[in-house]
Amino acid sequence: MVAAAATAAFLPIASSASDSSAKTSGALGGSIPTRVDACGTGFKPNSSAPRNIQVKANAHAPHKVNGTKVGVMDGLKTEDEVTSSHAPRTFINQLPDWSMLLAAITTIFLAAEKQWMMLDWKPRRPDMLADPFGLGRIVQDGLIFRQNFSIRSYEIGADRTASVETLMNHLQETALNHVKTAGLLGDGFGSTPEMCKRNLIWVVTKMQVVVDRYPTWGDVVQVDTWVAASGKNGMRRDWLVRDSNTGDILTRASSLWVMMNKETRRLAKIPDEVREEIGGYFVDSLPVVDEDSRKLPKLNDGNADYIHAGLTPKWSDLDVNQHVNNVKYVGWILESVPLPILETHELAGMTLEYRRECRRDSLLQSLTSVVSNSVGDLANSGYVECQHLLRLEGGAEIVKGRTEWRPKYSSRVESWGELPAGSA
Repeated sequence: MVAAAATAAFLPIASSASDSSAKTSGALGGSIPTRVDACGTGFKPNSSAPRNIQVKANAHAPHKVNGTKVGVMDGLKTEDEVTSSHAPRTFINQLPDWSMLLAAITTIFLAAEKQWMMLDWKPRRPDMLADPFGLGRIVQDGLIFRQNFSIRSYEIGADRTASVETLMNHLQETALNHVKTAGLLGDGFGSTPEMCKRNLIWVVTKMQVVVDRYPTWGDVVQVDTWVAASGKNGMRRDWLVRDSNTGDILTRASSLWVMMNKETRRLAKIPDEVREEIGGYFVDSLPVVDEDSRKLPKLNDGNADYIHAGLTPKWSDLDVNQHVNNVKYVGWILESVPLPILETHELAGMTLEYRRECRRDSLLQSLTSVVSNSVGDLANSGYVECQHLLRLEGGAEIVKGRTEWRPKYSSRVESWGELPAGSA
């Protein structure tokens, strides 16, 4: 009805052309005037035309619809037509044209307003207003990069908390965004323009992670990251993860990186040109995690308690440098952790040493040895330490590691700092 009303406002209803022609011919005696003055307010008939023709005082120039003139005869009505050509009187016909147009516009506006009010776009929690799009920014004199992450439903596990792989992905994402925001990102996974010229890429050699508490679905975490020098040819990157609402520290991580030639797959020194690019961003600070200098024992078929074989990288496991992403190694290592530990304990910290890269056609095995095990009795269960090895089926080592596990129920009252002396 709104569409019909809006149409009627623009196109007045008139009688058909044949009827109008017949009536006009009878009234005018076969003579049709052809001149209407420019203002449309008067009419100059031929001398032979009858005198009983009424002219509308407010007649306007003919309208055009799709380039065709219509309504030429609307201004010419005989006395009989004035009384007989009126359309049936209805509510719509009684309204002026502008009223019909206004009614149509109002109806459309109210319908659109109703649909807009049904959209629930407002954030449900005040803490989600901080950096809602997670773009990140550089703070503290341009040396620290900060980015927020909202924990999604698909990032939590069976314990209803974010998985360790989720946290590791957040660390990696902030590292790359730090390089990008600083204007140092070239054609590579974190490579600078000078590194790209020399086919150099960064590879991680050691990673230490300490988790005080895992965030849960809907939490917003704030990740700070920065870089520092490590020896002559290395770089250290640290992360600090906080609850953006309370400011509590959730995770601390520190890593060591070296350069590798992308073509030869051999380690390389840091060129002076690259050092000039990144040297201005180095922070003079201690690692956020004390280095675990304990030697990782070598596992084999004889001393490993659990072995998970047949692990094969998929295409989706590769990064832009065509080797397996280091976060994927964490998931493979946990594949051989016994189920009773996974059910009753949560990962409190880990130390990983990366020995070599893994390619798409590799076939791997995950080995785990439980050093201390008191999982059987939940009332007396304590911290558990495990040693790990990820290797190729031919025996070559990919990653060696150590993990610390704490009882799940104790995470609310105890922290990593209360672990026995000598822990990571």
